[in-house]
Amino acid sequence: MSALLNLSRMIDRLSEWVGRWVAWLVLAAVLISAANAITRKAFNYSSNAFLEIQWYLFAAVFMLAAGYTLLRQEHVKIDVISARLSKRAQIWIDIIGLCIFLLPFVYMIIKLAMPLVINAIVTGEVSSNAGGLIRWPVFALLPLGMLLLGIQAISELIKRIAFLQGLIPDPSKKQGAKTPEQELAEFLLQKEVAARDAALLGAQK
Repeated sequence: MSALLNLSRMIDRLSEWVGRWVAWLVLAAVLISAANAITRKAFNYSSNAFLEIQWYLFAAVFMLAAGYTLLRQEHVKIDVISARLSKRAQIWIDIIGLCIFLLPFVYMIIKLAMPLVINAIVTGEVSSNAGGLIRWPVFALLPLGMLLLGIQAISELIKRIAFLQGLIPDPSKKQGAKTPEQELAEFLLQKEVAARDAALLGAQK
C-alpha cells in the first residue's frame, strides 16, 4: 500500500500541475476574444481562426482540468442520500462509483475517440469554415482529458482504500482551498486597503 500511496501522490502532483497551467488558457481565451472584437470593430477584419481557437481553448480547459477537478473534489455529487450515511459507507459508494462507472466510462470514451483522432491526423482534417484550423488537436483533447481523469480516478481509488485501512485522513474532504471568488475578493480587499493607506499617508504629508 505504501507504493500505491506514493503513486497516488505522484498522480495528484501531476493533476495539480496540469490544473494550474490550464487555468492560464482562460486568460488566453479572453485576450483572443478581446483582440478579435477590437480588430473586427476597428479594422473591419475578422477570421474564423480567431473564433475556432477560442472554442479549442474552452475545450482544453474543460477536458484537461477534469482530473484536477476530481482531485479538488469539485465534481457534482448527489448527497441527498449519502450525506445520511456513515463516512465509511460514503467511501464505499465512492469506490463503487469509481470502479463500476467512472473508470469503464473513461476506457470507453478513449476507445471510441482514438480512431477519430488518428483519422483526423492521417487525413489532415481541416475545419470546413473558411480560414478554419486543423481539427486533430481539438479531437485529441477528448482522449487526453479522459486519460488524465482516469489516472486521477485511480489515485482517488487508492486513497479511499487506504482510508478504509486507517492509513490516511478522509480523502473525500475538501482541502479548504480557496475558491476563485474568495481569492478575487481578498485581492480586491488588499487593493482597497493599500489605496486607503496611501491616501492617508498622502494626507499626512
